[in-house]
Amino acid sequence: MNQFDETRKFSVEDTQAHNVKEILTNVYKTLEARGYNPINQIVGYLQSGDPAYIPRHNEARNNIRHVDRDEIMEVLVRTYIEQEINE
Repeated sequence: MNQFDETRKFSVEDTQAHNVKEILTNVYKTLEARGYNPINQIVGYLQSGDPAYIPRHNEARNNIRHVDRDEIMEVLVRTYIEQEINE
């Protein structure tokens, strides 16, 4: 059977969550490489919305600004809860 013969389910939510995770991973690694405490900096950004918490290095600031902060928090909470439930 050809792979294109089956109906596939596409989830925009899954794609968005994947993009958010990639961006957060890049931001985390960039903050760490620059000598910052990544958790504190990301929390500061999420609470205030001030992009100055995120460095421009590796396009981290530009990338994180393309995602709504509420969406980032939703992905973080969903990932945490799913991980806790599956343990």
